[in-house]
Amino acid sequence: MVAILQLGLLILGFVMLMKGADWFVEGASQTADRLGVPQLVVGLTIVAMGTSLPEAAVSVNSALKGNAGITIGNVVGSNIMNVLLILGLTAVVCVIPVQKSTVRYEIPFTCLITLILVGMGAFDHQISRAEGLILWGLMLIYLAYLLRMTKKGNAGQEEENHKKEPWWKLILMMIVGVAFIKFGSDFTVDSASELARMMKMSDRLIGLTIIAFGTSLPELVTSVTAARKGKTDIAVGNIVGSNIFNILFVVGTAALIIPVEYTANFVIDGLVAVATMVLLWLCVIRDHSIKKTEGAILLIAYLGYFAYLIMQG
Repeated sequence: MVAILQLGLLILGFVMLMKGADWFVEGASQTADRLGVPQLVVGLTIVAMGTSLPEAAVSVNSALKGNAGITIGNVVGSNIMNVLLILGLTAVVCVIPVQKSTVRYEIPFTCLITLILVGMGAFDHQISRAEGLILWGLMLIYLAYLLRMTKKGNAGQEEENHKKEPWWKLILMMIVGVAFIKFGSDFTVDSASELARMMKMSDRLIGLTIIAFGTSLPELVTSVTAARKGKTDIAVGNIVGSNIFNILFVVGTAALIIPVEYTANFVIDGLVAVATMVLLWLCVIRDHSIKKTEGAILLIAYLGYFAYLIMQG
């Protein structure tokens, strides 16, 4: 009976995270659209940050509650899942063109910061406050790059035709969205931790699988919907931007609040995350697109990683 209650709370938490992220992204995207912000930049910033809010809420919450395995597992697991599972599924739905800047700069940058995170964790098995500051510094550099790209107009100027909502409604959507994300993360962390203890699962495994999937649901819904609407700049920018924010903003913020434990097992998972970005880069380097065959390769790679996690227990 207790297990059913905790499972119900976990599902409720995921639903609140999804709806909260959806409302926040919709309000923020329409606001940016009215201000003339290019579509790719919307995907790399506002949509990416919005869909990363569940990871941020869950990871910071977990760090404060001493569930370090969930903090790092959620971020690393989400980043792997975002590329292999979500981009894989999106590419199976339709071919995804990829911007030249994403191939040249954003994917390599994601590889670099993932390696930096693994190096920080391998050094002393924690992400300290000083290292959190370094991650935040890298995020500011990334934001400066996006600002420069916007000013130069490299992202294109396509705009989405929204039904224009009043400003008060857009602001309300963002506020309610953030509130849902906050309370949804509480339900998710508490119920997932309780279920992990009941099933004798490690925090690492539940963070890399159950919570990673739950907090990646906004990316899945956003990317597939954007791809089906032909807004592929948002589909790919959302994933790559979300992975960047997960490392720099989510881990950086959690580490500034309290040093985050990075166990030895996460070094392997971190290297898998690096290999995932390299695989994505190899898929897009030739013709700047992800086709259905390459989407299938990404999905097969995720199944292999998932099998490894199950064997590890």
